[in-house]
Amino acid sequence: QEFGARAVSPSDRPYLPFQQWAMRAERLKPSPLGILMHPTYGLWHAYRGALLFEDGISVPEPHAAIHLCDTCVEKPCLKSCPVDAYSGQGFAHEACLGHVRGHSGEPCRSGGCLDRNACPYGTGYRYPPEVQAFHMAAFAKL
Repeated sequence: QEFGARAVSPSDRPYLPFQQWAMRAERLKPSPLGILMHPTYGLWHAYRGALLFEDGISVPEPHAAIHLCDTCVEKPCLKSCPVDAYSGQGFAHEACLGHVRGHSGEPCRSGGCLDRNACPYGTGYRYPPEVQAFHMAAFAKL
């Protein structure tokens, strides 16, 4: 409050456009998985909060970002999912959720999304398996 701003979270309701804000602020674009691709961190970054200011503030113009997916020929992120949850048609939520909840989904539950882990960019920033398992457990409860 001392800065004239209110802190918000992506889980607050009404839902706020965190992804659009990130694309404008950092000139990021979505990967084939729909997760924003960062030129340094790859798919291993998240927006956990934002500050909403009453008055406009000036911020520097973002630098042009290299979109790593544009130069990735192999696209391993689209070849690792056993149920092909990601495609040019979007995310097959029910197929993914059914797989993650099932017996054969144990690798996804314990180590995270196989497609996301297949991305060759930002691997040094990959979340530890226990963090990925935590988020997959939350997803499986949906």
